[in-house]
Amino acid sequence: MDIENWTEKGFEFITVYGLKLIGAILIWVIGSWIVRKLIKAAKKVMIKRELEESLQKFLLNLLGWILKILLVLTILSQIGIETTSFAAILAAAGLAIGMAMQGSLANFAGGVLIMIFKPFKIGDYINAQGESGTVKEIEIFTTKLTTPDNKEVIIPNGSLSNGNITNFSTEDTRRVDFTFGVGYDSDIKKTKEVIMSVIQSNPSILKEPAPSVNVSELADSSINFLTRVWVKKEDYWAVNFDTIERVKEAFDAAGIDIPYPHQVEIQKQG
Repeated sequence: MDIENWTEKGFEFITVYGLKLIGAILIWVIGSWIVRKLIKAAKKVMIKRELEESLQKFLLNLLGWILKILLVLTILSQIGIETTSFAAILAAAGLAIGMAMQGSLANFAGGVLIMIFKPFKIGDYINAQGESGTVKEIEIFTTKLTTPDNKEVIIPNGSLSNGNITNFSTEDTRRVDFTFGVGYDSDIKKTKEVIMSVIQSNPSILKEPAPSVNVSELADSSINFLTRVWVKKEDYWAVNFDTIERVKEAFDAAGIDIPYPHQVEIQKQG
């Protein structure tokens, strides 16, 4: 009688749980295949949209873990294990981690936005958060800049994505602005001709848009000439420094005075 009971219970166990086990195995095999296909499809979409490689890896890993957790919960449910408690534990853990890593999550979200919308790319010269430099690396949580004097600046992506960004490398050309002050005894027409001759002799300065030289201000001790020229972005600083030097030399050669503070000695009579 005992043998018959054990046999009956064993058969019942195999019938009930054996089928569930087989179902769980099938779900695991098919689910794993679906997860791989979904990750592969997601990778194709990211490559097509030209997302940064570091962002691709992170998002694919995150997607893989989420899908695998869902697959495991489905298998546990198939076997007959209550999954509500597991879901509650995962939700509580996620909330606790989110509270503890609030700043890091903001930086992560900022990094994702930067990599998706691409306000700048590696190699661009930008100004952001009071810092200027060439973008060296764009990571998930931070962006690294190299300053003109070769310092490394690390900016959190959270503040970077929420602030103003000036990208000097987006356009192919840039305008260089100068202000040259001359004495009130100087001839305006002659001064403009001297400045324009310097500009026209520099092959790095573009003909279009045309350069301009105009009187911008009658200051306390000088007539100021606002000079604007257009150059290729890579020639900006070379043209800036060269033009200042050559205008000063041209002023000296033409006898045009550049006012500067100086003391006048007054001799007493008596």
